[in-house]
Amino acid sequence: MKSLQEYHIPFTGLKEGKHQFEFDIDQRFFNEFEYSLVKNGQLKVELELDKQETMLILQFVIKGSIFLNCDICLSDFPTVVDSREQQIVKFSDDENLEHDTDEIIILGKNEHEVDVSTLIYEYINLAVPYFHRCDDQGNTQWCDKEMVEKLSKLSGNQKDEEEENTAADPRWDALKNIKNN
Repeated sequence: MKSLQEYHIPFTGLKEGKHQFEFDIDQRFFNEFEYSLVKNGQLKVELELDKQETMLILQFVIKGSIFLNCDICLSDFPTVVDSREQQIVKFSDDENLEHDTDEIIILGKNEHEVDVSTLIYEYINLAVPYFHRCDDQGNTQWCDKEMVEKLSKLSGNQKDEEEENTAADPRWDALKNIKNN
């Protein structure tokens, strides 16, 4: 976690108003998180910190690409990330106050810096699509063509078997006609 020190922003010396920060994200960043969905990527994070008297408003713009394992052929392929997020950081001297929520981070009055590494990590993982597939399956330079061919052969055999099984029983044909009415 020592390499994540560059993502700690000291805000005590900053004047009220907007301040710009930029971070480059690569494989070293993702290596710091043990169970990361993303293992590699090239991203640029532009952070606008709006310091106010009682809070900080953080505006994140994350752009670049990450590498994911394809759900079909299991090879790595790039996926574009373009994400915009906002986080509010409030200050409190009440130690019994409920801690962080999804929308608001609570810092004590004695705190002098905010760590944005976990926020950046979470926002990148939120940008990961649910299904990891390339746009043109089997036709990109990243696709494992042997695996795609083998899968298409195997899925073709299963379809033939399913068609044989469904065509064998005429009672199912009568039931299919019911939903057409």
